[in-house]
Amino acid sequence: MEKYENIKSIVAGMETEVQKFYNGNAAAGTRVRKALQELKKAAQEFRIEVQEMKNKEKK
Repeated sequence: MEKYENIKSIVAGMETEVQKFYNGNAAAGTRVRKALQELKKAAQEFRIEVQEMKNKEKK
């Protein structure tokens, strides 16, 4: 559940930067891309955890 909460916090944290970017702040775009990279990493870690838990249940 911790990994899911981390994903939610990354998404919530980038909301203001996304708004700034779409309002013309180019520097906010860099911060959005950084947050998206963190999100990608967190999602992959969560995916691996889910797969491992699923495989444990099969045994």
